[in-house]
Amino acid sequence: MATEEHAEAHQPLTELPFAPLTKSHIIHCSYHNWYPNDSGIFSASDTAGEEDDEEEEDPSAEWRNIHRAIKNTIAELGGKVVPKLNWSAPKDATWIAATNSMECRLPSDIYLLLKSSDFVTHDLEHAFDDCIEDESPSDDIPKTTNDIPYHLVLRKFFQMNPSVEFRCFVRNRKLIALCQRDLNHFDFLFRMQDKLRHVIHNFFGDKLKHTFPDADFVFDVYVPPPHDRVWLIDVNPWAIRTDPLLFSWLELLTLPEPPEEKVIRIPIRPAGAPAESQEQSDTQAIDAKEGEVTEGRTDMEDDDEEADEEIWVPEFRLIRKDDPEAYSFNTPQYSAHKLPRDVVDASQGGPGALREFADNWKEMLAKQQQEDAEYESSEGE
Repeated sequence: MATEEHAEAHQPLTELPFAPLTKSHIIHCSYHNWYPNDSGIFSASDTAGEEDDEEEEDPSAEWRNIHRAIKNTIAELGGKVVPKLNWSAPKDATWIAATNSMECRLPSDIYLLLKSSDFVTHDLEHAFDDCIEDESPSDDIPKTTNDIPYHLVLRKFFQMNPSVEFRCFVRNRKLIALCQRDLNHFDFLFRMQDKLRHVIHNFFGDKLKHTFPDADFVFDVYVPPPHDRVWLIDVNPWAIRTDPLLFSWLELLTLPEPPEEKVIRIPIRPAGAPAESQEQSDTQAIDAKEGEVTEGRTDMEDDDEEADEEIWVPEFRLIRKDDPEAYSFNTPQYSAHKLPRDVVDASQGGPGALREFADNWKEMLAKQQQEDAEYESSEGE
């Protein structure tokens, strides 16, 4: 009997212990729900005109207004934008863009990226996959993907340094882990690790801990030089569809977390200081319940309290020189989404199929240019 119990205890898990994924959680992660400013965000109904019951509606009439609004917004944001739908940006479709990036200068650049992206297709057709209905249904929560209020988000384009983008994991309203988003080794990050953890943790406590509707979620941040301010880039579902990057979901679901009443102490080591000086550096005591910060307390002053406090910090993973991820040059990011199915099918059909595909592609581009020219001429009238 003891042998059987031991074997059962070490059997691999067949399912990850996720709580059921609800439709409301997916909607809460939609950009238009958590971003406070509606500037640069368009929904399909923003420019809708009055319906004409007597005549069949012309779908291009409404689109003409949306096209004009997109064009004007690009100009307002400096002539270069990055598009995003409710949850996803078309990062997997940059292979088709002339700039090999998400930089868009014309509405047609945006349309091409959106039409070529599997990520965007997932937003449109599979947003509620594996979701259950909420226990207390609300009229604000769509029933099907057809009921979702889809939005096109246009952000001002600027060059982001991928080395200071981080993914952060929140469970039970506690930041339990964070890691790099870019899977390359950056030596300087190790010297800044304590400072980065500190500013991100404070940002979470001030902006997200008590304001996001759900207790479990994932968020992405950008911490540009001088690394004392945090920009919220995205909020992602606490679900297997979100990439855990340097963690596994099993780790994230089972990592220890501090009791609510405990004090979380995050040591702050001066940039460039050796690791052994960490115990002598100043610390900040952060009350996990109230979010209050007391600066300037040293370890020596806290010796009497040390026995009663649990020293805990979120797990922060960076890629080291000898990590396999730092040398994955043969596996480009989003490589599974580099080519649409039409291209793959044509490549398997021989030279004739490829020529036919190329001709169709040229015809499609010519048609797109003609439509853009028609829009331009109609706006000048």
